[in-house]
Amino acid sequence: MNRTPVLFRVDGTSRTGWERLGRCVAFANALQRRRRPCHFLSQLDSLPTAAWIRKGGHEWLATDTAPGSAHDLERTLAEIKRLAPAAVVVDHPDIGPDYLAELTATGVLVVHIEHALHYCTNAHVLVNPSLGVTWEDHEVCPGTQVLCGPRYAVVRPEMRRLRSLRAQEPPGHNRVAIVLGDDARHLAGRVAQQLVKMRQVEHVDLIVYAQHEQVGAWRELMGAHLNKLDVVTDPVEAIARAARAHVAVADGNAWSLELACLGVPLVLVVEEEGYWKTAQTLEEEGAAICLGWYEDFTDSALRQTVACLLEDCRERQSMARAGRGLIDGRGLDRLVLALELMLHRAVTPPLREAA
Repeated sequence: MNRTPVLFRVDGTSRTGWERLGRCVAFANALQRRRRPCHFLSQLDSLPTAAWIRKGGHEWLATDTAPGSAHDLERTLAEIKRLAPAAVVVDHPDIGPDYLAELTATGVLVVHIEHALHYCTNAHVLVNPSLGVTWEDHEVCPGTQVLCGPRYAVVRPEMRRLRSLRAQEPPGHNRVAIVLGDDARHLAGRVAQQLVKMRQVEHVDLIVYAQHEQVGAWRELMGAHLNKLDVVTDPVEAIARAARAHVAVADGNAWSLELACLGVPLVLVVEEEGYWKTAQTLEEEGAAICLGWYEDFTDSALRQTVACLLEDCRERQSMARAGRGLIDGRGLDRLVLALELMLHRAVTPPLREAA
């Protein structure tokens, strides 16, 4: 088995958020099953984030260079020279085409992961794990392979294994999970305050990153609603709580794809422009109800939508079937297979023509 490493260039900070790092860690974990060591050249702002990487057995290479800068490119090229990786995976909004061109010039396979691309990429492989897009929607250079759509939705194996448990809706009291991911607009507290007031909601699980700056404020809110609200920061516990939810409030982010795969009905409030198409597609397919842009939705609309879903069992079942039918949870397996095929094609000599 080829043990040539893979280098990831991705950050996990309060400025960039942790969604991108999370999907790269999931990708690295899938590659590790192919016996490929993974190295993360990353700027991290907390020890828990570093532990997240090292828990999977990956190596963290700390950097303090500004992403996309000349110094950052110099550091990345130095690591490529030192590690001689089979591929470099880049997932950062501040890295542009000139940066990618320098990486492809080294001869290493360059994989660009991006859900909000605004320029022509010249990487060898472009991965867009969001919904509602096709290869025709991307501007790429000749020879670039585009992997996009629900077949490449990033769903962690630990989430996919719970699909069988969600074949039937979980018993017990009505539970609502709030999974807004990076929550750059700080909506989670507002949503939680509205849900704990509702008589139809028996329990609320606020699933957040432990590194988020609002964790302290959310814990104070939990103290005021001890019997109805939990703030969940442990990744393992977060998955278990999300799988038990009757309804989830999300953002069209990676969590929304995983919850749709499980069959959890979704109420979506879009906080980032890059998540619009995913939110619209989930609504069009019947797996979610989208309340629109974060600046436009109202508290009364949120309460009314959640209340209607909790009181309508058939509607929830229909949304669950739609989500499970749309996303099968095998996206990471397909990404790993695509990468291995590209690497095999790059090193396999051409066949000689018969004399």
